[in-house]
Amino acid sequence: MGVEGGGDGLVEVAAAELEGGDDAVSGVELGDGYVGLVGADDVEVALGVWDEAAGLAGGEIGVRELEGGEGGGGKSARKMRSILGIGSSCDWCTSEYGGIECGYSSSAMRIAIITFFLGGSLLQGQFEAWLTREAEGHWARREAAIQGLSTAAEIRERQGYVRRTMLELIGGLPTEKTPLNARVTGSFARDGYRVENVIFESQPGFQVTANLYLPTVGQGPFPAILGVAGHSVNGKASSTYQAAFIGFVRQGFAVLAFDPPGQGERLEYLDPETGRSRPGAGVAEHNMAGLQTLLTGQTLARYFVWDGIRAFDYLLTRPEIDPGRIAVAGNSGGGTQAAYLAVFEPRLAAVVSSCYMTRWRELWAGPGPQDAEQVFPGFVQKGLDFGDFALAQAPRPFLMTTAIQDYFPIAGARMTYKQNQRLFDLLGKSEKAGYFEFDDTHGWSQPRREAAVRFLAKSLQGRETEGREAAVLTEEESVLYATPRGQVVGVTVRELNLREARRLAAGRSAVSLETVRAAIGWRGTPAVPEGRARGEKLELIVEGGVAISAVLLQPETVRRAVVFAGSFGKGLDADVSELVRGGAMVLAVEPRGSTGKGNQLAARAMLLGRNLVEMQAADLVAAARYLETRTKAPLALYAKGSLGPAAAFAAALYAPIGELVVERSIVSYMDVAAASMHEGLERTVVPGILGKLDLPEVLALVGPRRVTLISPVHPNGRVMLQGEAGKGVAVVIRGEGWKLERTLPGWN
Repeated sequence: MGVEGGGDGLVEVAAAELEGGDDAVSGVELGDGYVGLVGADDVEVALGVWDEAAGLAGGEIGVRELEGGEGGGGKSARKMRSILGIGSSCDWCTSEYGGIECGYSSSAMRIAIITFFLGGSLLQGQFEAWLTREAEGHWARREAAIQGLSTAAEIRERQGYVRRTMLELIGGLPTEKTPLNARVTGSFARDGYRVENVIFESQPGFQVTANLYLPTVGQGPFPAILGVAGHSVNGKASSTYQAAFIGFVRQGFAVLAFDPPGQGERLEYLDPETGRSRPGAGVAEHNMAGLQTLLTGQTLARYFVWDGIRAFDYLLTRPEIDPGRIAVAGNSGGGTQAAYLAVFEPRLAAVVSSCYMTRWRELWAGPGPQDAEQVFPGFVQKGLDFGDFALAQAPRPFLMTTAIQDYFPIAGARMTYKQNQRLFDLLGKSEKAGYFEFDDTHGWSQPRREAAVRFLAKSLQGRETEGREAAVLTEEESVLYATPRGQVVGVTVRELNLREARRLAAGRSAVSLETVRAAIGWRGTPAVPEGRARGEKLELIVEGGVAISAVLLQPETVRRAVVFAGSFGKGLDADVSELVRGGAMVLAVEPRGSTGKGNQLAARAMLLGRNLVEMQAADLVAAARYLETRTKAPLALYAKGSLGPAAAFAAALYAPIGELVVERSIVSYMDVAAASMHEGLERTVVPGILGKLDLPEVLALVGPRRVTLISPVHPNGRVMLQGEAGKGVAVVIRGEGWKLERTLPGWN
């Protein structure tokens, strides 16, 4: 059933299922002991033990798998709520170890529950819950600000703030509109319309492949729609999107449908042998390029937005198009682009965003931050939310079409629409804020396509219609190719971004410690943290009262002190015990964000105007300061993998760290920007870092203290050859199976 207009509706809460039945195995670790639990039904027992045992704070409860939905022998949602105590007493959430302030209905609480049952460490769950509490503060301040808008003048002031701030957050837009160099490469006719295959350049050499659908019935100039594609592998040629575009053109609209970067005819990480994308078309390509653009202070979104602006410019060159009646419409990733263009393209007459608009408060806990182009660093911190896309468009028409069963939460969509209604009403145009929902899943299904037709017919053609969509015959993909072989040959986002990275590098001044602090957003040397003992285990209390996991190991005779940064997910690293045998007091730590989903944690931090590297560096300095309270031995820092950049910053900013060892880590952000492929680097990103410095300059500041790089890696994870890691540091290539004694002779 479809619902148009407003209404508060009911908020559906989807409770998680515990899957696996009696075959699921879980366990509770209590200090030195271990209680084995066989069978998912014993989770209740685990929680009971945890509730009673004060010593469990450093342990973990693990459950094999937790997913939504029915089937698979899983427990019911009611059973899971019973296990969690939701709806009755829920004492565990307010324990000192949980770090949750209160309220099972809060986003922070949901994050803690989900993390706990997914087998993540309880302390890592504290970090995620802390990020959520930080976000909730920003959401509350934004809600108060929006609620405080009461006049048209105040709304216009807010619109100015939204446009200025979002422009800053995406890294700006090109300052020059270069020639489009547009050309029609082919065409064909169908009943009631014809299609031209088009290529234009949104930036020099940056080619955009498109299809222009033109009505052959009726009198032009026609109103037009920018047809922006969601995350389909074949972009504009997806049968779903073709159905939408054909439906529009049969209703008298011209449609310019175009491929986003990384989809359709615009694959950027193409394997020439297979003709396919190496990481995968769509989301994977976007995330690959998006990480690289962050390093220059930009986002992938700026490329999507600029393509849309130049697509609008192309329509203005066509005499068949009415320049005063151009709209944008898209679903999912296309709904994202449509919402963005509402902010950045003031010439738009109307906007339709399908299966995207919601609210961060609901999206945060699940599924959380999405694709690279959908994350603006600082977006939540700056007091922005989905509703600001519609606010920027007001009072011009803006339609939200939604799916009740979407993973973009319907409850958030309803709240955002309610807010839109009030703001459009203050401008005297409440009817311009449109809303439609249908009880199905994510996608541009026929009910939502028909709702878009009704809205745009009224907004651009001044007519009422039911928008019924007749059966359509879509085209085979190759018929819609604007290129000879289905792939453009031109510059890519990576290449354009690399040019920017090199420009920034050429203009950088000498790097100082102050530059380092500014580059990562350093908040000052952390205080010596409180350490709460759990046998050999510790909890170090860092920023925001968050506890990070630590293990302190001490030999009989202490020759040196080592902060060892890594993940305990599979137990302590074998090098730790070797260090201890060699006379090192070792404090092994898991800094914030070092476990769990790196892309989610990094995105959440960036939305709050932070980055994991700075927070992890602060945790490493805090650990070093704690270790100094336990021994006067010389202090060293040893980090592995994605924690390498954080360790470099920590050593540069904290002089008592007398030696730095980094193993299997990247050694240059410029290398990442230049890489044709990269892997597993989400935790290492500092937005805008290449505008200020690069890692070799940070390592140089650690000197004259000793710096050793063990088996440094390229961005794709391949170990570098001798001589590839640069100068000024010692490089050791570690052979497979080598013990630390062989790798660093004399260190023990």
